[in-house]
Amino acid sequence: MAADLTQHRPGLAIGLKLCAVFLFMVMAAIIKVVSDHVPPGEAVFFRSLFALPVILVWLWQRGQLREGLVPSNLMGHVWRGFFGTTAMGLTFAGLGLLPLPEVTAIGYATPMFTVLFAALFLGERIRLFRLSAVALGLFGVMIVIAPRLSFGAEAMSTAASLGAVMVLVASILRALVQIHVRRLVQTDHTAAIVFYFSVTASCIALLSAPIGLFVDHPSFVWVWPEPWVVQLLISAGLIGGVAQIMVTASYRFGGASMLAPFDYASMIFATLIGYVAFSELPTGPIVLGSTLVIAGGILIIWRERQLGLDRSKSKPNVPPQGTP
Repeated sequence: MAADLTQHRPGLAIGLKLCAVFLFMVMAAIIKVVSDHVPPGEAVFFRSLFALPVILVWLWQRGQLREGLVPSNLMGHVWRGFFGTTAMGLTFAGLGLLPLPEVTAIGYATPMFTVLFAALFLGERIRLFRLSAVALGLFGVMIVIAPRLSFGAEAMSTAASLGAVMVLVASILRALVQIHVRRLVQTDHTAAIVFYFSVTASCIALLSAPIGLFVDHPSFVWVWPEPWVVQLLISAGLIGGVAQIMVTASYRFGGASMLAPFDYASMIFATLIGYVAFSELPTGPIVLGSTLVIAGGILIIWRERQLGLDRSKSKPNVPPQGTP
């Protein structure tokens, strides 16, 4: 049924993708605001749980409720949810320790790691051109995080260093998620992948609550949030659900290779939101590093298109999963 609804409307596709990227940045800003009031696991729970009603209504309207509720590979969804939820939790924790533009820049490492993992786990061939693009992108990421990992007089705080490491690990986990999703689309409908990620993420995040009974640390102890915090957490879930649907819808109207570069618009949105909401501006290393990462990512996208490796032609288009 999804195939019958596919149309080539590039303007609409780009508009939906840009709106989705903007909403994801708004959601990240909300999580950053509440990061001092709730632990990351609790934030992940609200983000995932309150995205479910939006996703269910969307599946019902598309006539794909059955496909979304009946998975073919249940354990595959569980493992995909585990990696994705862990990545989301680490990203949310990083948002409480780092400026929004910096978290965004480090997150750009995900496509680089995805290319490497595709070679390791899926047997895809990486030629010199793509390998060079990956190296350029990873070098850019190192420029971004280098100030956080230095030990001289200019060294940043320990908390910021920990935040940079957590966001980098999250980008690695998201790359593993992408590899896992490529396998899942061979057996399961896109609707099931979208729906069961929110279900498994909610359940896995809920399991982090008992940890606070044994580990007396703010990162694990769940709290009863104030009403305004609850409202923001629910808003984050609803906004995340809408953004996820917009990403999925954009791939109905445009190819993956055409839309992929617009993911980098997140740096523009992160800079604007960071400045307005948190008085944050990207530093020199962030600007230089993110420029190199974006250049490496665009080169990979261009090369895959030249080699005819655009998987959207032969496999169902799946939105980026595990996005915060």
